[in-house]
Amino acid sequence: MPNERRKKIAQNSLLLQTFPQDTQDMILSLSSWREYDRGETLFLQGETAKAIHIVTEGWVKLYRIAPNGGEAVVNVFAKGQSFGEAVAFRGHAYPVSAEAVTSCEVMRIPSVALLEAMRKDPEIAVAVLASTFMHLHSLVSQLEQLKAQTGPQRVAEFLLELCEQETGSCVVTLPYDKFLIAGRLGMKPESLSRSFARLKSAGVHIKRNHAAIEDIEMLREYSESDPVEAWHKAQ
Repeated sequence: MPNERRKKIAQNSLLLQTFPQDTQDMILSLSSWREYDRGETLFLQGETAKAIHIVTEGWVKLYRIAPNGGEAVVNVFAKGQSFGEAVAFRGHAYPVSAEAVTSCEVMRIPSVALLEAMRKDPEIAVAVLASTFMHLHSLVSQLEQLKAQTGPQRVAEFLLELCEQETGSCVVTLPYDKFLIAGRLGMKPESLSRSFARLKSAGVHIKRNHAAIEDIEMLREYSESDPVEAWHKAQ
């Protein structure tokens, strides 16, 4: 069985939080944990999916290699978030690769354990569908950002997601390197640098791996404004 820290993080994850206690205990007893160093691979695109993963510490990215050899970041997952549900249940090949972008710890749930729980309790299937829907919603939101927001607005929204408060000023730590942030936001590193510079007019100041935000509400207003208006504000 996992230690109490691991157990609490797993139980509070979107995937497991609505499961009955006995089902949680069963799944936890059949799961394994592993620590990964930064840059270490969890699985590669094309490998057969046999498990669902929950990040219990650190950050993990999912990515694809384009035909031209470039890397396309699909998503980045933090503590308490899960990935790989849909493909693992079908036993299909992973459509993406997964890599630790920081030192991290990941819980591995054998897909057969969740399938057995779903057969016994249909409500488990509903919870799994809800988790899968959240992944879809996240991808739709990313697509909307790419289509409807300027680069600086995407960066502003990324910074707002890191804030632990709703109003006032704060300082947030960039969770991973700027190259990955650029990939996560569908930008080139040089475009990210220009976006950081333009956000100075919105009260954002970057120093190494920290972002000082003068007024969270002002930054939120900027991120939600009309793209043309936001562009002129950032000049």
